[in-house]
Amino acid sequence: MKFCSISQNGRDFIGVVTDFGIVDVTAMGFPASMNEIIESGNEIIAKIDAAITTNNPHPIIDDNISYLPVTEPKKIICMGWNYAAHAQEGGSDVPEHPVFFSKFNDALSAHKQAVTLLPWFREYDYESELVIIIGKHAHNITTEEAPDYIFGYTCGNDMTAREAQRLSSQWLAGKSLPGFAPIGPHIVTSDSFDPDAAHRIYCEVNGITVQSAVLTDMIFKCYESVSAASRFFPLSPGDMIFTGTPEGIIGGKPESERVWLKAGDIVQVTIEGIGTLTTPLV
Repeated sequence: MKFCSISQNGRDFIGVVTDFGIVDVTAMGFPASMNEIIESGNEIIAKIDAAITTNNPHPIIDDNISYLPVTEPKKIICMGWNYAAHAQEGGSDVPEHPVFFSKFNDALSAHKQAVTLLPWFREYDYESELVIIIGKHAHNITTEEAPDYIFGYTCGNDMTAREAQRLSSQWLAGKSLPGFAPIGPHIVTSDSFDPDAAHRIYCEVNGITVQSAVLTDMIFKCYESVSAASRFFPLSPGDMIFTGTPEGIIGGKPESERVWLKAGDIVQVTIEGIGTLTTPLV
């Protein structure tokens, strides 16, 4: 099942993507908050599926639709150097253990939401990523237990201001500018997406492919990553784990070949089986 968080004519609601369009399940009596649906577990997913199948509802008319961030996380956890080729292009050794950092919640932005590039930085970069959505409270769980704690998956872009990132050994300053965590457009529930399959992940800037890999290239796979994160950070429903980016970032190129992102660019992150996240830059 694919969920999305939407606003239309001043009203926020949850939609389910079907073969015939997006169905407004909030209008059918289900919560308007994705976090509430996540916290309700598998039972509510089954009820939503049954309601859509039984009632054959009309899809929404997509005029004046605005996408919202797919959840309201307490934590946004990110992973660095999780593709060997990316570690190599960044001049780093392949890590023996997951490398974690974070973004602030006000870095979140939604599918098709414009992100402003602040004029006092210049070196703006993209990072296409698979994002894990946590489904249950998790603390110190095993890799084998991890699948039961994942609600689903979405697309993400770990946007970065490289010169801010380089100011210290901590990456937070370059990672948490306003809007620098675009996510969406949908959450695909874990029963509909296998993160260990060779799904292609790629990034395009103005229609030109700049990153391309498969999820099986990740060093630390999703279940291992959730387990490792839960050893350090108690995870809550709706929390996100950005699982790292493949090679092909602007900062990984020779200096003479670096063309940084600029206002007017459109960045798209696509993951097969999930969809395409579009981010216009202004």
